[in-house]
Amino acid sequence: MTQDNHETRNERGRRLLAQIDGEAGQAVIDSLADIAPDFADLLFEFPFGDIYARPGLSLRDREIATIAALTAMGNACPQLKMHLRAGLNVGLTWQEIVEVLMQMAVYAGFPAALNGIAAARAVFRDG
Repeated sequence: MTQDNHETRNERGRRLLAQIDGEAGQAVIDSLADIAPDFADLLFEFPFGDIYARPGLSLRDREIATIAALTAMGNACPQLKMHLRAGLNVGLTWQEIVEVLMQMAVYAGFPAALNGIAAARAVFRDG
């Protein structure tokens, strides 16, 4: 993952968000425009402009970690669904995603894993 040193954090974040989440990421940003536009900028800049842009992991690997973390949290279903779609966008297969969710049964418990699988079912069904 190469970075254009002339890109601002915001520009880099917008580019990566579009690459990873497509229109869904922009929809989240748009939903914040009327109430928290500065928070929308933070979503571009920190997670995507800084963290996702780092060279240490591929976008695919970062989405595996994100899916696992959101599943383990157990209270972030909308974000989990968004990142399940993002995982598919960056090359994860349904089978790989289900394996990640099953792995979470060991560390986050069966309820968290079952909720993750339910979210995946909805994402896989809806496309």
